[in-house]
Amino acid sequence: MREYSIATIPADGIGPEVIAAGQTVLSNLEIRLGDVKFTFKNFNWGSEYYKRHGVMMPSDGLEQLKKFDAIYFGAVGAPDVPDHVTLWGLRLPICQGFDQYANVRPTKILPGITSPLRNCGIGDLDWVIVRENSEGEYSGHGGRAHRGLPEEVGTEVAIFTRVGVTRIMRYAFKLAQSRPRKLLTVVTKSNAQRHGMVMWDDIACEVAAEFPEVTWDKMLVDAMTVRMTLKPQSLDTIVATNLHADILSDLAGALAGSLGVAPTANIDPERRFPSMFEPIHGSAFDIAGKGIANPIAAFWTAAQMLDHLCERECSARLMRAVERVTGAGILTPDVGGSATTQEVTEAVCDAIHSSNL
Repeated sequence: MREYSIATIPADGIGPEVIAAGQTVLSNLEIRLGDVKFTFKNFNWGSEYYKRHGVMMPSDGLEQLKKFDAIYFGAVGAPDVPDHVTLWGLRLPICQGFDQYANVRPTKILPGITSPLRNCGIGDLDWVIVRENSEGEYSGHGGRAHRGLPEEVGTEVAIFTRVGVTRIMRYAFKLAQSRPRKLLTVVTKSNAQRHGMVMWDDIACEVAAEFPEVTWDKMLVDAMTVRMTLKPQSLDTIVATNLHADILSDLAGALAGSLGVAPTANIDPERRFPSMFEPIHGSAFDIAGKGIANPIAAFWTAAQMLDHLCERECSARLMRAVERVTGAGILTPDVGGSATTQEVTEAVCDAIHSSNL
């Protein structure tokens, strides 16, 4: 029996709903396969915790999480708490504290889901976006001076290090090498940002020499949005900075039909610390508590977590179940259906137990 301890942080908005659905699906996989066991421990950190304690998580939060095999995270953000407080109080301290420097966001059009792109179907859009997740534009360096005065100034310093850029570039090339097309696109903005971004380009060229079997090209981030919408078939693996990939991956999720199906893995490739897995969609307070949140992103995120834990058969069965359910038209309203979160979850669980999956 292979046993894994999972820390769950449902946090805000629809986070508790989709993480609960994900736990249900994982528990059904456990029953179906019989040789794997998941033990969950819930951490009620987030915006409600902040309102009671003045912090998003306790000061020893990272220490509490260190012992787990993985972290399953819901969503962070609330209408009555500033966004920078929620993000820098919970998600980013975990990502940066555990050096989860590779943010991996696969995107593809699932069966039964229609892309807003004209004449774009299954197989035409099948990407993995690799986002540098530890520095760049989200380094947290800068400040504000002369607050409230006419001469007030705010600075936001983007930091690019040779270590940081090299390791994410090598991770992206290795990932591209493992995929059938062996194709990588490096996204930059080196025409206007002539220091850090030019270094990004230079290091891409250096690392490319280690992977002669990978075909690669470069795109400026603005031109990349055009290519993603007009020539999606021309892309496969994509690597970009913290900010650029954050934006492009949301676009990718929308082009695949909905952010409600888009997953994320925050990976420490060296496995020194637990990695964290979360759906892209955010807290979505406008639908929280209505029972219509799309759990597919949380399921796909769970599949990424299983892959990271080297439970590839388990991950593959989960994704086959998801694709069977979406292909059957059992969909939540964000992707044109009328099913509830519970109905989609139950359908995926039934598919997991199917003898012909």
